[in-house]
Amino acid sequence: MTGRIETRLKDLGISLPAPPAPVASYVPTVKTGNLVFVSGQIPAAADGLKYVGIVGQDLSVEDGKAAARLCAINLLAQAKAACDGDLDRVTRCVKLSVFVNAVPGFTQHPEIANGASDLMVEVFGDAGKHARAAVGSGSLPRNVSVEVEAVFEIA
Repeated sequence: MTGRIETRLKDLGISLPAPPAPVASYVPTVKTGNLVFVSGQIPAAADGLKYVGIVGQDLSVEDGKAAARLCAINLLAQAKAACDGDLDRVTRCVKLSVFVNAVPGFTQHPEIANGASDLMVEVFGDAGKHARAAVGSGSLPRNVSVEVEAVFEIA
C-alpha cells in the first residue's frame, strides 16, 4: 500500500533517490526521541553534482532556488530511510537551515531558501511549515551553491 506522502510525491512528479552515503566522518541522520536530524544535503543527483558554483557569479537566484529544492529532495530521501521507508511517520518539518554559497554582499538568501521551504509545504501541507535559517557562506563542500539540513518530528 502506498502511503499518503508517497502518493503526494508521485503527484508532484518527484521520485526520491537512494539516500547518498556520507562522504566524511558523520552519519546522515540521528534519531533522538521523536526527532530526526538530517545532516546537510547538497544538490546531488544520480548523474552527479548539480548547481556547482557561486550564486551571483556563476549561478542565478533561480538556479540557487532549484538547488535548494534538490537538496530538500535529498533530505526527504534521508528522512525516509530514517523512518524505515515510511514518510507518513513525519508529523512535522521542524526546522531547515539553508546555506548559500554566494558572492559578498548577496542579500537574496531567503528567496533561495524558499526552494527547500516551498517543497516541504508542497509535500507535507501545514506540517511542512517550519522555522528556518537562510545564511550566506563563503564556500561550501565541492563548491556547490546550496546545502540544506533539517529537523523532522516523527511518530
